[in-house]
Amino acid sequence: MSPEPPAAGAHRGARTAVAVLLALGALAYTTWALEVFLPTGLSPLRSYVSELAAEDQPYGTFFRSLDFGAGVLVCAGAVLALLWRVRPAGLSRGLARLTALGWAGVALFGAATAADSRLPLSCAPTADAACVARERAGLVPAAHSAHAVSSSVAVAGALVGMVLLTVVVRRAGAREGTRAGGGLLTLLLGVELAATVWTLAAVAAFDAGRGTWGLGVAQRLQLLTIAVWLVVVAWLVRRSWRRG
Repeated sequence: MSPEPPAAGAHRGARTAVAVLLALGALAYTTWALEVFLPTGLSPLRSYVSELAAEDQPYGTFFRSLDFGAGVLVCAGAVLALLWRVRPAGLSRGLARLTALGWAGVALFGAATAADSRLPLSCAPTADAACVARERAGLVPAAHSAHAVSSSVAVAGALVGMVLLTVVVRRAGAREGTRAGGGLLTLLLGVELAATVWTLAAVAAFDAGRGTWGLGVAQRLQLLTIAVWLVVVAWLVRRSWRRG
């Protein structure tokens, strides 16, 4: 058996590095699910996930640290994918550009998620009437507004990455595994769009004082879908994508 060419080994190593970073980032991004085992005092049905990391919450530091780690890992994986031009084989120039833009969206998502963890809420508005009253009166720290911006940027980056990379995978689906992955990514994208619309409607209802409309469920579905999508992309990268 002839030895593997050095270039092939380097390409496989690059794909593996990107896949591992994305998968670990996705895992860290879902650690809010540990609320099932921790006495947080917050309702998963109605609370923002960000409230778990609020400054006045018992496990705030723990969840903020995990969010920061998730953002850094995903951003690092996406940046390496950009630098190493990790993408499906045989792409046209147009699809190669879409791939780069998709990775840029994922990198933005990771960076904004890391920033989000450094801009925590001071209190939990869905569980604390005094907190929501201070929010509506403009008496909370500026970090509340900054957190809303960074969260919005993170979701926007995730959606850009999900849409563009899903389109690339579907159009480049020459291999059976890639076709199957493209179908799964499309399904996850549909769920993500629906969950995002639900989350936005629930946030608007809460801000208007009309209840939460299942805000906690909507946002947790939104975040879980992003994480699963990242895992599928990591699998595709490791299985059949190439470097350069």
